[in-house]
Amino acid sequence: MTDYPKKLIEVSIPLKEINEASAREKSIRHGHPSTLHLWWARRPLAAARAVLFCQLVDDPSGYVEELKADKEKRKRAQHEVGLDLKMTPHISPKLEDKLVEKERERLHDLVKELVIWENTTNETVLNKARKEIQNSWKRTCRREGKSVDTPMPPLLDPFAGGGAIPLEAQRLGLEAHASDLNPVAVLINKAMIEIPPKFAGLPPVNPDYQKQSKSEKSATTWTGAQGLAEDVRYYGHWMREEGKKRIGHLYPSYRLTKELIELRPDLKEAGYKEDQELTVIAWLWARTVPSPNPALGGKPVPLVSSFWLSKKKGKEVYIEPVVEDGEYRFEMRVGLPEDASKVDNGTKSGRGANFRCLLSDVPVSSVHVKSAGKAGEMNAVLMAVVCEGTRGRVYLSPHRDHVKSSHEAKPTWKPTEEQPKNPRWFSPPDYGMPTYGDLFTDRQLVALTTFSELVSEAREKALSDAGANFLFAPDSQSLEQGGQGAKAYADSLSVYLAMSVSRMADRSSTICGWDSSRGSTRNTFGRQAIPMSWDYAEANVMSDSTGNFGGTVAWIVKALDNFPANRPAKVEQLNAAKRD
Repeated sequence: MTDYPKKLIEVSIPLKEINEASAREKSIRHGHPSTLHLWWARRPLAAARAVLFCQLVDDPSGYVEELKADKEKRKRAQHEVGLDLKMTPHISPKLEDKLVEKERERLHDLVKELVIWENTTNETVLNKARKEIQNSWKRTCRREGKSVDTPMPPLLDPFAGGGAIPLEAQRLGLEAHASDLNPVAVLINKAMIEIPPKFAGLPPVNPDYQKQSKSEKSATTWTGAQGLAEDVRYYGHWMREEGKKRIGHLYPSYRLTKELIELRPDLKEAGYKEDQELTVIAWLWARTVPSPNPALGGKPVPLVSSFWLSKKKGKEVYIEPVVEDGEYRFEMRVGLPEDASKVDNGTKSGRGANFRCLLSDVPVSSVHVKSAGKAGEMNAVLMAVVCEGTRGRVYLSPHRDHVKSSHEAKPTWKPTEEQPKNPRWFSPPDYGMPTYGDLFTDRQLVALTTFSELVSEAREKALSDAGANFLFAPDSQSLEQGGQGAKAYADSLSVYLAMSVSRMADRSSTICGWDSSRGSTRNTFGRQAIPMSWDYAEANVMSDSTGNFGGTVAWIVKALDNFPANRPAKVEQLNAAKRD
């Protein structure tokens, strides 16, 4: 049996630097594959890249003769051996040991460079890594009597998941093959490693680029998937503008009145004027149930987990419920409250679905809340409107016109699939929300269906534009059929645009709360469950803030720009136990 030399990973690797880079990666968003689509079990790219490199590269102990034959390396090692002897005469380090030690240090330094996030697209560093991998492969070929030109075997990840391993294998110059049983994982992997190489180096097909002169076109070099990314940006922008035409009336701006400015010294001090219109970022709603107090005749009362709107230091804003003549209204207060606990707790009286009646202060038990929900008596009341101001967020009281606009949305379709009957992980069914469609407001359903339809329309536009481009392969096969022509290109664009809609959906449900510490809408899947939310933020998908469609496209484009797109790859939906 051949005694194979060890790989670097079998001897030593710079674990400290790999761990630090992996930990740092958690806070990196722009351009990271995690922004492409939600996946629970993502692995650090830095760790995948380092481990793959160290598995493929020989440890220097396996090619000592090669090191000894290198005059420069031998000279440096001899010099250091001499210094060691001079400093500690009783030690006689061998030249071979010093050569191996120095070479290992060099490889470690390369790994340290390789794991830095900023070097993810640094071709100088990546080419050094690729060269080391090739050198090790050539040694293997010579040892096995093969030609040094023998292609390296492809990498296969049969449990690809979020795709960190196949993506980094491709980045290091390997042919990557990936499979998974989960179709979402398959789509993510296709978007990262299979689609970009198909159209690498091609310029955009969109009309704006095609209108440019030859000199303007020649001024830009489209490398990797940059051309594809630019088209995703263009057609995504078209979708947003078309969406505004169709459903923009459902997202009205907030017009400031003279009376409001007089009541709010902070608005007057900030320079806001009468009739000035502010773009809404989000509408903040609270679910309601009929009061359990018989004397109130079933009047709906709000279920609020917290009245805080902004906890930023020096910019504190909260809601104060005002009860008068058996009715209540919500008013905005700027500054710190006298009793912070009342603001902290909202109308809650304990854990879970236990509240107090805002009008009579009687307990609203979880049993009552669940009963009301299942009886179809759970509704919602608008508590506040968040707008984009000249100096940051502006929190305003509810306006009847904004309640009216929300009721104008008439969805033609909603999901009817039932959620799992597992209260530990899926709480809404216990409160009269059994289907996935129940997790959305009518306006959210209209927005999501509208943008879903626009994906198909954008694909048709892209197909027409790409069909007039002679750079594409003359085939009419789809992406699914393995095509590389105009049809496959249009299919590919629709994949990324659909992912943008999916990202928007994560910020467009009634499970999305309002983050008072950051002043933004939370996402639906903050954890691997769908919990019940009592007060929620309905994001304006037409704005420029969190949850808007244009922003989701921008995140996709940044991720696509960073994909290597240097080697063909294959991704399949397969059962790992049954694949050949």
